[in-house]
This record gives sequence, structure tokens and C-alpha cells, in this order.
Amino acid sequence: MDRKKIAFIISAPITAKAFLVKHFEHLSKEFEITVIANFENEHETAMPFVSNVKHIAIQRNINVIKDLKALFLLYGFLRKNKFDATHSVTPKAGLISAVASWMSRIPIRIHIFTGQVWYTSKGFKRFFLKLLDKIIVFFNTHILVDGESQRQFLINENIITLKKSKVLGKGSISGVDTDRFFPSNEIREKYRQDFNFLNEDIIFAFLGRLNTDKGILDLANAFYKLNKDCSNVKLLLIGYDEENMLEKIKGIQRENIVFFGPTAKPEEVLQAADVFCLPSYREGFGTSVIEASLLELPVICSNTYGLAETIVEGETGLRHEVKNVNQLYTQMKMLVENEEMRKNLGKKGRQYVLKNFSAEQISNEWVKFYKVIISNV
Repeated sequence: MDRKKIAFIISAPITAKAFLVKHFEHLSKEFEITVIANFENEHETAMPFVSNVKHIAIQRNINVIKDLKALFLLYGFLRKNKFDATHSVTPKAGLISAVASWMSRIPIRIHIFTGQVWYTSKGFKRFFLKLLDKIIVFFNTHILVDGESQRQFLINENIITLKKSKVLGKGSISGVDTDRFFPSNEIREKYRQDFNFLNEDIIFAFLGRLNTDKGILDLANAFYKLNKDCSNVKLLLIGYDEENMLEKIKGIQRENIVFFGPTAKPEEVLQAADVFCLPSYREGFGTSVIEASLLELPVICSNTYGLAETIVEGETGLRHEVKNVNQLYTQMKMLVENEEMRKNLGKKGRQYVLKNFSAEQISNEWVKFYKVIISNV
């Protein structure tokens, strides 16, 4: 008997490599997996556990001519290969996939929401981007959301309905690889030596894209205030600088800030830190938070809707109001002064993630979901 065929449709292959490989490993035992993405700048198109890959130049940014071309190329490929299901990730891929899959009469059409780019937008831009999300929902048969708080937000915004949407497991698009993210004194000492951190230094770390919506300037301002009170603190910034944030940060504070840049080994670099901070203005789920918790780092994060499931307030981390620099500073100072609190939050954080967000758990939920919805196709 031929296996059912699923096409995953994304803009950039890095999305699949970062979040979907574990799912492919599990799903490939039951289904034939194809990945459709913009492989234009990729030297290697092969992916683990994937039967086929297809290059279609889906752009992240809006470009009407290129988007229409991608739409009709995708339509032709889907129609020719007669997939049983399509599954899109990221907004642009979601929009093109939804329309092309509907045109191709794919019986099962799935999109997963992992955050809303329009959350911090205003006026016509917000209206237009919300409209695109509504189009994605209209043309798909199933909608997944990578967190319950995000799902409720989308319901309140009239983007999705309770009946048509679902969160798999406790949330997150991929969970965390528990074999990869584990605390190690040896790794911690190596990186602290590499960064020239002293034993008495308290290191605050940020991991993610450096841009305004991540609250990175709020973190810099809170750290500036903290560093005036505490000479033994450092700030470690890990990630790609998207908006020339480094120069803006230097305008706030130059001393005691280390910019590491992007890394393929967050499970190692993060271990140089004592506290993890994510003062984000908008977040779909906050994978970096559960990664940090798995490394036994206490977390300070904003109370934006997408981070609700990632920590337990007062048990695994602390929350502050979005854009409230003074609250962020107060919580940072509290953890500088209370080593026992740091350790307790960190240890409970690891147990919380192990119980709810292991990659194995989330992948098993994906397999169960697909077995149910695809069985009658």
C-alpha cells in the first residue's frame, strides 16, 4: 500500500532545519515527506528523513510579481504530485501555500501560526497583515498554533475559531532536544574562560534576533541602570543583528556587554550565563526560553501573550510588563542579589520543560495528529 504524501511548504530551508527535523524523523516512518522551499542560496538541498525537496523561490517579503510566480509554480507542482496534505510554516509561505493547495484540491491543508508580525503594527499595515492571516485560515482545513495563549489571542482577534484551531501537546513548534540541552559545568567553565568572565560575575544572556520587537533596547537600558549599582554584571547578546542594534546599544552602554553574534550551538554558549532575559514585545511561543530553562537558567521575560506557557511565574522565572524597563531592572537586580533564588528557579525550570516540552513529546503529538486527520483521505 502506498504511503500518504505530505508536503511541507516554507520560505527558508533554515526553518525546517531548525524546527522540523525531529518531526520529519517521526513522520517519515508513516508518511512520505516532501519539503518545498526557497533553496536558491543553499549549497545542499538534502534534508534528513525527507524523501524529496523542491525549490520554489518563495520570498519572505512582499513582492507581487515574484509571489504570483511562486504561487503558480507551487500550484503546478502540487497538482502534478497529488499530495494528500500540505503543511505551511511562516506567513508568506502560509499565504501562497493556502491558495495553491486550495486551487490544487489538496484534501488536507494545514498552517501553523508561530507568531504575528502585525501585533506591534498600527493602522493600515496592521489591518492588511491581519487580512492576509484571515485568508490563510479561510483556505486551510486545519489550523495549528504553537501555544494556547497565542491561540486565545488569535480567537479574540477574530483570526481563527476555537473549533478550527488546535495546539499540539503543551505547545511550541518543536519542543527542545533534551539530549542536546543539558547543563554541564565543563562547558560552562570553558565559555566563561573564553569570554574572560570572573567567577563572581553575574551574566545576563539574550538569545534571538536583535531587533526592536525583541525588546533589546529595553534590556540595554535596564542593564545600564543595573551596572551602575552592580559592578560584577555582564550582558551577553547572542544572535543576528537585524536592525543595527549593536550601534544603538553602544549608545546606551559600551562597558560589560559582549556581542557574540549568531551561533549554531546555543546549548553551549548559553551556559556561560547565570540568567536568561527575553523582554520581547511580541512572541509566538518563545523557544529560547524553554531552551534556557532546560539548561537550568532562571528566566526573566515579558508578559506578552506568546510567553505565557514558557515559564511558571515565581517558580521557573519572573515576568515584567512589556516595555517596562524599571520592572526589568528590578527583577535583574533581585536575581543578582539572590543566588539561592537563581538556583531554585533554574532547577525547577528544567523539570518544567522536561515534563512538558521535550522534542520527543511534541513530535509524537504531530504523528498522532496526522494519523487521525489523514486516515480517511
